[in-house]
Parts: sequence; C-alpha cells; structure tokens
Amino acid sequence: MSAKNKNDIQKEVNIKNRKAGYNFEFIDKVTCGIELTGTEIKSIRQGKVSLQEAYCFINNEEMYVKGMNIAVYDRGTHFNHEPTRVRKLLMKKREILKWEDKLKDQSLTIVAVNMFISVRGWAKLHIALAKGKKLHDKRDSIKKKDNQRDLDRMKY
Repeated sequence: MSAKNKNDIQKEVNIKNRKAGYNFEFIDKVTCGIELTGTEIKSIRQGKVSLQEAYCFINNEEMYVKGMNIAVYDRGTHFNHEPTRVRKLLMKKREILKWEDKLKDQSLTIVAVNMFISVRGWAKLHIALAKGKKLHDKRDSIKKKDNQRDLDRMKY
C-alpha cells in the first residue's frame, strides 16, 4: 500500500498549541522528531495529545520536551507508557547549540507549537524559540484578530 493510500485510510493528525501563539512571539521555528514508545505513537494517531503545558529544555547538548501529555493507550496492557514523561527530541547538534546560545543571551524559551504525523508515518513536533508577550501585546493580537474577522465577514 502506498503512502498516499495510508493517509486516505487514517485520519490526519494535527495537534496545535493554540495558547502558544497568544502567549509568545515566535522568533525561530524548527521541526524535529520525537523518541517514543509503541503505545505512545498509537495514542498520537488517535489524536490524544495535549501540548498546552509543553516546553523544551536543553541538557547535555540534547533537547527534551517536558509537560506534553500523551494519553494512556486504551487498549494497552501493563506495558503502557507514563502520560507526562520527559521525551527526547531528535535534532541536529549544531541546531541545539545555536539555540542554546540564544537562550543564554536573552530571556527566551522554547515551546511546542504543533504535532503532526509525517508522510512516512513518523511523529514530528514543531518547536519555536519564543519570547513572552506583555499584556498590551496580547491586546493588540486580539484587536487584529477581531478586525480581520470583521473584514472577512464583509467580503461575503
């Protein structure tokens, strides 16, 4: 069965962290893989993932994601995974070192933005180097969104 036919059979998995765009201003984005166990990928394919509390950190030149909740697989046995365990991200070392330098210089953080399943069937995570928004910046974002919604209504 080709990759296109597999995608037609299974539903598209695209989990977003909507609060990330509201609370943070993205400076740089990158897509990386995640080191998972068997029951974790099954839960991801069912769409049972929460990225609301997820953030990334660097330890010993390796990137990890913490706070990402992958629900326990409902058909799993006693070999099921822990839902909020720390998971290793698969990135190139030079990319990690570049982001580590930026984290030291400025008050930045790394947040999980989006999770999806690639064409090859791998779970991928979009992460972003981000700076926290102030209250007035959040108000500006809401105002722009409302104005855009009003313009879209006027078109139709």
